[in-house]
Amino acid sequence: MKTELALYQALISINVTEQKANAVIEALETDMLSRLATKSDLTALTAELKTEISQLEVKLTIRMGVMLSAAVGVMIAAMKLMH
Repeated sequence: MKTELALYQALISINVTEQKANAVIEALETDMLSRLATKSDLTALTAELKTEISQLEVKLTIRMGVMLSAAVGVMIAAMKLMH
């Protein structure tokens, strides 16, 4: 609210009409409400990202385990073929 009042007073001080000053403030307020992220938006995004990261960690762990098992299997097979 302080921002709108300060902006209004600044516009009026440079001889902008009251109608135009109000229009500028309304446009600014509309943009701020529709385009800027709020704290709750950022909190929700943080929670979503943490969930996705933990899911990716699980997938990576599983893939690493499968690859390690396959590598050990290949090494054991190669050792048996050599003897």
